[in-house]
Amino acid sequence: MDSSNARVVIVGAGHAGGSVAGFLRQYGFEGPITLIGEEPVAPYQRPPLSKAWLKGEADADSLQLKDSDWWAQSGVDLQLNQSVTAIDRDARTVTVNGRPIAYDALVLATGARARTVDIPGSDLEGVLFLRTAADAELLKARLGPGRRLAVVGGGYVGLEAAASATALGGRAIVLEREPRVLARVASETLSAFYQAAHARRGVEILTAASVVALEGGRSVTAAALADGRRIACDTVLIGVGAWPNVELAEAAGLVCRDGIVVDAAARTNDPAIWAVGDVTRRPSALYGGDIRFESVPNVLEQAKQAAAAIAGRDQPPLEVPWFWSDQFDLKLQMAGLARDTDRLIIRGDTDAEHFAVFHLRGDVIRCVEAVNAPPEFMAGRLLIGAETPVDADRLADPSVSMKTVAA
Repeated sequence: MDSSNARVVIVGAGHAGGSVAGFLRQYGFEGPITLIGEEPVAPYQRPPLSKAWLKGEADADSLQLKDSDWWAQSGVDLQLNQSVTAIDRDARTVTVNGRPIAYDALVLATGARARTVDIPGSDLEGVLFLRTAADAELLKARLGPGRRLAVVGGGYVGLEAAASATALGGRAIVLEREPRVLARVASETLSAFYQAAHARRGVEILTAASVVALEGGRSVTAAALADGRRIACDTVLIGVGAWPNVELAEAAGLVCRDGIVVDAAARTNDPAIWAVGDVTRRPSALYGGDIRFESVPNVLEQAKQAAAAIAGRDQPPLEVPWFWSDQFDLKLQMAGLARDTDRLIIRGDTDAEHFAVFHLRGDVIRCVEAVNAPPEFMAGRLLIGAETPVDADRLADPSVSMKTVAA
């Protein structure tokens, strides 16, 4: 693509869309870039919303992806508070407020939205979600000493918010309908660790707890469980996952399957359209098949892929999927996917809150879950990517350096 006059339109001005614009300029792309977002603020980082933002350790400026003047100085037409309502693939235009905007390359970075719950009382005041800065500000205003937060869903965001609420002097209770927290995304070892660690720090966690109604007059005052228990609270955070925002893509005839389906260069079935971030379902070279992976590293990797393709550069090397979560003083770093594994090795001491869980197939590491254990995470990630066989006895022995565990 001729970068001197190609027109790039990016739909979605979040972390993903903003990163695509940034990498395009970094890679020498000189054509016009239009970045369209529904929120009233410039692209910002989302992970701190459930942690540093809630605790007052971050402000709007510190979350910004770029300095406020970077967009105009870099020739990026940033259009905020705007919605794209249609894509015309034949004319290569998108429609914004009834007017067409032409593109040569289109990037969809429409992200995901919080899953809702269809139960009585879900529309009460004080029932919140956490996906945007506006959501985080509403939640932050309701936390503090004497306040009681009920979190519906024991996923990462819910546990992070519970930790933040507790750090601010309030009470938090997590209501998880599955037998353990993090049931879909972590090992039983990691789930058991986090349940115990949160309990030690004052967070109450109820598992096998199905919320059937939220009660109150104008504002929420309690969560009603299927077994008859009522959990008193003054704020409820619904954290039961997210839906990819595929409606625009589906209406345009792009292939979608719980996400917009893309190839290894983040390109859709239309050669002029790319998609990046939480909205995508992408191929998995290491694990086979495809995945929809919600993480900042995934966002950045796909942003580089799309920008490189549009700018006419070589594709960056594929990365091992990875993720992190900060809860209290516990830093979790995960790499890889625990798919098709037949062996589990725990290295370190879960009681000391310094350990790693390795998932292997034969003598090859497929996934590592590391808590306060950066060397295990970093070495594990490299070993996963290289598919290097390891010596199980050395891997299980924390006195043996991770540099020497390869078989």
